Amino acid sequence: MRMMMKARMDTQMSNQVTKGGAMPNSLKSAMERLKPEAAYFTPEGGRSMILVFDMQDSSQLPSIADPFFQEMGAEVTFEPVMNLDDLQRGLAALK
Repeated sequence: MRMMMKARMDTQMSNQVTKGGAMPNSLKSAMERLKPEAAYFTPEGGRSMILVFDMQDSSQLPSIADPFFQEMGAEVTFEPVMNLDDLQRGLAALK
């Protein structure tokens, strides 16, 4: 299922990770694990990132979110999302 994950990182913890030089490796690790179809970075509420990726099973939630909790004190949310093709297939099923 296509998921959108928002991670809003704690400013103090993410400052330490950034100053310590670990931020690029943390982001690279997340990108390699999740292989997102889209990744956006924004200052919304502090350092934030939005990833859109395919999640095979809900049991993956802890392993996906926990590195963000531990490394950056992040608030993490997940939402199922659709692209236009998904929406069109869903609407076609209503007929």
